[in-house]
Amino acid sequence: MKKIRVLVVDDAAFIRDLVKKTVRGHFPHFVVEEAVNGRKAQSMLEKQPYDLVLCDWEMPELSGLELLQWMRSERSLDTPFIMVTSRGDRDNVVAAVQSGVSEYIGKPFSSESLLKKIIKVLSRRHSAEDLSGGGRPEAPKGSADALTGAGATHGDSVSALTRSPPPAAPKAQSVAVASVAALTGNTAPAPPAPQEKSGSKGATAQLRFPDMTVDCVIQALSLKEVKAVIRRGERIPELLSQAVVDLEQGDAQEVARINGYVSKLEAAEQKMDSALIAIHVRFVDDDPQKMEYLSKMIASGTGKKYF
Repeated sequence: MKKIRVLVVDDAAFIRDLVKKTVRGHFPHFVVEEAVNGRKAQSMLEKQPYDLVLCDWEMPELSGLELLQWMRSERSLDTPFIMVTSRGDRDNVVAAVQSGVSEYIGKPFSSESLLKKIIKVLSRRHSAEDLSGGGRPEAPKGSADALTGAGATHGDSVSALTRSPPPAAPKAQSVAVASVAALTGNTAPAPPAPQEKSGSKGATAQLRFPDMTVDCVIQALSLKEVKAVIRRGERIPELLSQAVVDLEQGDAQEVARINGYVSKLEAAEQKMDSALIAIHVRFVDDDPQKMEYLSKMIASGTGKKYF
């Protein structure tokens, strides 16, 4: 039985621990190692082969995209590569596909969705016995064909990155560009945000959780955390669940995607039937560019009241 080695690359210890826990929980026989950034991952890949790389995009020193391009072009490594990132916009997905990414999963993610991607990628190269450690592994819920290796290879269209077939595209478009909608689209619209106070302006903010996305109003912002208010809905995020805070500022509509987790939940109004919920999200990123962006927002005063 082959020993399967997995390399987890992310500058946020919280995300690394989350990915490692998911992999080890389902594949206890896998050898799982970690790197704090792309530069460290490079040195590890030069010393030893791996069967799978799970990598963040935005990291100091060397990004996930740069690591992927180095692996594919300079080192000619065809190691399966899953990009685990908060970047889901069209241009980024196209760049990852064109650089040779095997799969793409957005933050925040559920354990089930991550496992489906891992099984799909590894089952193309390894037997069920190798994946199970001697017995057939249990497939995540909703993935009846996850262990069959069903799905296209990277040489096919970007449907290799999704289970749903991409919409038909004009012949003049490249395969990567034509299929990006299959990775970034088909998401449910976010519920309406709380109304801003009169005279408030500037950036807008959005909170993304593994199972929902909501618009929000920022009450407080620091380099360590954000306090945001959302309308109370049928579902409320759980404590310690993953979160991505999308902060947009200025006429250029710059967006910073800050990774974190829910550290506190409280009623935003002093009554039992409060229609508003205050969510505290503690940041886990250690990216200088993101911290610089946050510093500018705080210095300009946009984080003191409303967006």
